[in-house]
Amino acid sequence: MMKHTQLDRQKLKSAILRIISRCNADELGAVKLHKALYYADMVAFAAMGNPITGAEYRKRPFGPTCDAALKAVRELEEVGALTVRNVEYYGYNKKEFNLTKEPEFPGLSERELELLDEMTSFVCQDHTARAISEISHDVSWQMTEMGEIIPYYLSFNLVPAIVSDETLAWAESAADEIERARPQQDPVEFEEFRVFRNRISQVRG
Repeated sequence: MMKHTQLDRQKLKSAILRIISRCNADELGAVKLHKALYYADMVAFAAMGNPITGAEYRKRPFGPTCDAALKAVRELEEVGALTVRNVEYYGYNKKEFNLTKEPEFPGLSERELELLDEMTSFVCQDHTARAISEISHDVSWQMTEMGEIIPYYLSFNLVPAIVSDETLAWAESAADEIERARPQQDPVEFEEFRVFRNRISQVRG
């Protein structure tokens, strides 16, 4: 069953201010702002059962974008919480965000702040805008039609599965037992077991 989420506008504004506060002005543009919000919300949903802001993210050619973030930035600019200006960046126009006063982050828990900081570092300090756009073309992005909302339940595709040695040993044993139990079957039907065993070997390698 798909879990319904609702946008919390105050928390979205707080999240935007938090992300901007953790970056130098030249590190953060509109592309990275959208990606930091996307990863923070998706990872929060997968890890804690609920996103931080509840915002919706659409599949776009350069990765997920948040429509609600555009309005939130404008509202923050209108109340004097930040300024936005266009700057030239390697021949392209880039949004540059600057805080005008010490920000506050109402509505965000310590865990949510920590997660936002982690995702901001991942997006802004560890990758260029082009690199993070390519990375954001993940399984969740690929499973959604262009222009459509990326469902939060697809966030579990962002978390790699870790298989224990015990589970792998059980899987190998189970595959052997199934093959022995069906000796009269056409060998073609056992192709999926060979593929399965190959995958096990790759994981072990």
